[in-house]
Amino acid sequence: MNDLIRVFLADDHPVVRRGLKATIEDDPRLRVIAEAVDGDDALRQIAELNPAVAIIDIDMPGLNGMGVARELVKQGVETQVIFMTFHADEDLMRAAMEVGGKGYLLKGSETEEVCAAIHAVCAGRTYIGSKMAAVLLNRKKESSGPAPLDLKILTQTEKKILRLIADGLSSKEIGDELKIHYRTVENHRTNMCRKLEIEGANALARFALQNRAALQERLYEAHPGTV
Repeated sequence: MNDLIRVFLADDHPVVRRGLKATIEDDPRLRVIAEAVDGDDALRQIAELNPAVAIIDIDMPGLNGMGVARELVKQGVETQVIFMTFHADEDLMRAAMEVGGKGYLLKGSETEEVCAAIHAVCAGRTYIGSKMAAVLLNRKKESSGPAPLDLKILTQTEKKILRLIADGLSSKEIGDELKIHYRTVENHRTNMCRKLEIEGANALARFALQNRAALQERLYEAHPGTV
C-alpha cells in the first residue's frame, strides 16, 4: 500500500472530478485521496496532505489553478502539479509551466494519458498531452512551414534522448530511464551534434528545447500514450 501514488483533484465541476477519479483509480498504483472545488480549498488541502500529484483546473473559483501552483512553490510543497484545462493556448501553457506546473493536459484527453501523465511527473519528467502537442506542432507548421528536416536524420533512440535532454535530465538519468549505460548516452549526444552540425556545451540542449513540441508529437505517434 505504501507504493501507492497519492493524487489530489481540484476542479469545480463534479462530473469532471468523478470521471477523473474513476480513470485514475483504474490504475491499481494510483489513489485519489481528496478533492477540492475551488483554489483556496485546494491550496489548503494540498499543503496539509502533501500528495505526490495534484491535477488542477486552471479556471476555478477564488484562487485560480496557476495561483495555487505559485503558492505551493512559495511554501516549498513538493507536490507535482498537472494542469487540466479546456485552453489549447501556447502562451497559457508556457505561463502555467513557469509557475510550477509539470504537466499540461487538455480536458477530453484519452483516459490512459491521464495516468501516463501522473507517472511521468512522479518520475521527474514534464508531460505535455498529445492533444496540446498536436496544437503546438500545427501552429508551428502554419507559422514556419514544414517541420525542420533535421529531426529526420536522427534515429528513434536519439529522438528519445533528445526529448529527455529537453526535460532537463542528465546523461546518467537518461541512461537509467532508457536502461543503457551513461557512456552510451554520451556517444549518442556526440553523434547527434555531428549530424545536426551544432557545437558548444549547451547547443544540444538549446536545440532540444527549440524542437520540444515536434519531438513529443513524433514520439507520441510512434508510441501512443507515452512521451
